Amino acid sequence: MHIYKVGGAVRDRLLGRPVSDVDWLVVGATVEDMHAQGFRPVGADFPVFIHPKTGEEYALARTERKSGRGYGGFTFHASPEVTLEEDLIRRDLTINAMAEDAQGNLLDPYNGKADLENRILRHVSPAFAEDPLRVLRVARFAARYAPLGFNVADDTLALMRQLSVSGELQALTAERAWKEIERALMESQPQVFIEVLRDCGALHELMPELDGSSQALAPLRQAAEHDQSLPVRWACLMLAIHDTTQINAVNQRFKAPRDCQELAGLVGDCLPLADRARELEPSALLALLQKFDVYRRPQRFEEFIAACQMAAFARGARSYAQADYLRGAASKARGVDVKPLVARGLTGQALGEALKAERLHVLAQHKATASCV
Repeated sequence: MHIYKVGGAVRDRLLGRPVSDVDWLVVGATVEDMHAQGFRPVGADFPVFIHPKTGEEYALARTERKSGRGYGGFTFHASPEVTLEEDLIRRDLTINAMAEDAQGNLLDPYNGKADLENRILRHVSPAFAEDPLRVLRVARFAARYAPLGFNVADDTLALMRQLSVSGELQALTAERAWKEIERALMESQPQVFIEVLRDCGALHELMPELDGSSQALAPLRQAAEHDQSLPVRWACLMLAIHDTTQINAVNQRFKAPRDCQELAGLVGDCLPLADRARELEPSALLALLQKFDVYRRPQRFEEFIAACQMAAFARGARSYAQADYLRGAASKARGVDVKPLVARGLTGQALGEALKAERLHVLAQHKATASCV
């Protein structure tokens, strides 16, 4: 039995980046061998085990062959006869197909180290074109390593184009596709993810609503530069879609998390109102605040303001005065105390109308004060 450190841990060490998760590969062992040493299987059909002390994952060396459509359409074969080289060749990129032995020696049968040094994302073998998920993975790696100068190799991009027109992308589950999208959006240059998908034709297959837009990336780039949250980044990407029905369709297609879905839809609906917030009458401003439920969900309104700011910065603005105005309005509305109204004996509809009147009053004062500044 031989145990190797493989994949991202080796890659990131060579790049001088922090190593968070370590994947281990076991060559020359059986399932029974792993059980005998106290390893716990992750699942019944996959040769991955949990170390009894460290909790890290150890996978038996395996080969695979295409047996159906999509990311899950593969048959795996794990046995003690599978070599390190046979296991590594099934991986996506050469920079992910390196290993280290127990003494720290690098084993690099597919020249991943050279591709790291030359800043190239290159597929390991033609089998790359059998897995549609790799289109999204390569685009995500391109976004992650863009600051280091990495580019996708021309022949790899050609295979990605081949996958894009094959119909295989349609076999990806929404959950698996979203996992890659989410991780890509949180990289430092997420716009590169979209650019690579567009270059290989995958964007047309996955998000045709964005494919022809020249406005898709500037707000997203600003959101990344300002270290915004995932919902804000997703909403900024969706800003290129001016039809909220289409935004909702994209949300549903990838089963985006609820907070991402809600914010994207609200930004699509309400951005024009935010941009002219100072012009709004108190009744319209109150309606906007209540649409966001600023009393119970203030964070969602704050993320809305952030998305509006990113859109303004993308248009070349250096500041967004509406942000402070909207925050002030929300604070004023939330500050109205219902207790004095209840103490006056108001209930039901009468209480609701009185509360609304108080909020309109403070928003009118807020507008008047802002106009004097």
